[in-house]
Amino acid sequence: MTQDNFKQTVYILKDEMYRFAKKFLMSADEAEDVVMDLMMKFWQKKDELMVVENLKSFALRSVKNECLNRLKHHEVKLGFASQTRHQSELYQIETNNMREQILGFINQLPEKQKMVIHLKDVEEYEISEISEIMEMEENAVRVNLMRARQKVKESINQLYAYENRQIQGLGI
Repeated sequence: MTQDNFKQTVYILKDEMYRFAKKFLMSADEAEDVVMDLMMKFWQKKDELMVVENLKSFALRSVKNECLNRLKHHEVKLGFASQTRHQSELYQIETNNMREQILGFINQLPEKQKMVIHLKDVEEYEISEISEIMEMEENAVRVNLMRARQKVKESINQLYAYENRQIQGLGI
């Protein structure tokens, strides 16, 4: 099939193919992409098209199939995006809950340990700066910090142990 022959037999169907695709996809840009993709495929297989009896019917059937494939692909993408967003939201909720739990554990500490862990881990002060602020020896700051972290760690471990027992009790 020559280029002129292709224009006279296949390319003249592009407007009808476009209108048909637009009814399926409801998007002018997407319909245009479908038609252009199919025209490229048709050109690549131009010699095989010569044996097709009803070229218009073949072209419109090709448009329908391509549109259905794109719609199905779009649904898959939306499903994946929805699942990813849901997992992200769950992670965010879990992270916020854990943060609140840790802050609650810190608030239960004795006053010196609470202030030391806050200044070191939240405000990111150096040990020497904390020592000056709290008017304590650096070793005393380190000891209070170590004890505070240990208590928070124990509280977290107790929380996880409790949650694991609850989950096992449910048979999950």
